[in-house]
Amino acid sequence: MLRTCVQCGTDNRVPAKFLAAKGKCGCCKGVLGPIAEPIDVDLTTFDALVKETRVPIFIDFWAAWCGPCRMVAPEVKAMAQSLAGHAIVLKVDTEREPELASRFSIQSIPTFVIMHQGRVVGRRSGYAVAADLATWVQASSGGAAARA
Repeated sequence: MLRTCVQCGTDNRVPAKFLAAKGKCGCCKGVLGPIAEPIDVDLTTFDALVKETRVPIFIDFWAAWCGPCRMVAPEVKAMAQSLAGHAIVLKVDTEREPELASRFSIQSIPTFVIMHQGRVVGRRSGYAVAADLATWVQASSGGAAARA
């Protein structure tokens, strides 16, 4: 994945397994913090992240036409910021990625799935606030989101 340095603007290639860790910019040596925002993914990126990521993964299955999905989007973004370094947040547009939606048997949206160590460890649908989502991620991953 490409991460842009906030200090010098250089794009840095960061392997998926290090997205939740601090790193250094290859150009200015400034700190690249852990990813703190949701990542829009396609099938290929999704599979690579699930395979390589060491921390719990929160997946938001959504669609642009879905009102509740749009309402919960700021909560998902806030939760990604609060769990930066401890979990990674992915967003899957079910209209663009129907194969992923089918793989997870998505029947309604928004639906949230938590994966840890390649396994689904939690699933729920509907609106929730950021604090509740973060607590759910930590509990579903056996506290791994807090320890990472």
